[in-house]
Amino acid sequence: MSPKRAAESPSPSAQHPHRQPNNRHASAVAFGPHRGVLILGASGRGKSRLALALITRGAQLLADDQVMLTPLEGALYARPPRAIAGLIEARGFGLLRLPHLRLARIALVVDLDRPAPPRLPAPETITILGVTLTCLSGTAEPAYAEALAHHITHFTGAESR
Repeated sequence: MSPKRAAESPSPSAQHPHRQPNNRHASAVAFGPHRGVLILGASGRGKSRLALALITRGAQLLADDQVMLTPLEGALYARPPRAIAGLIEARGFGLLRLPHLRLARIALVVDLDRPAPPRLPAPETITILGVTLTCLSGTAEPAYAEALAHHITHFTGAESR
């Protein structure tokens, strides 16, 4: 799927009606239509904080708190639920309305519930809805967000068509 087609398409499930999106408690941002980052973690772990930190480093909001996920042709696509599209919670400020993407392919998963990564972590994977993706242990700390933003913008495993 071309970046233009991915960015313009309302959802993979609209193209394939038999594929129903799966609503997950997560946040997601993207550095373009093929470089999405899905942020997993329990409530209060810092998903929104990490998403906001990545947005200040060039990402665009996909969804916060709930993410609609759809597997399609071996890839995982994310979009926001209509009711909360463009909204993100900033603790201490409330809900912020931001420009957002309607759809992006997930290239990387960050799991805030996994143990802190070792100094030089080995790549790990996670399978979500039948799609296997690289998964990093993460934190909501600013230095981690900076490293993650650099990693995803130079990530060779993400499709850059």
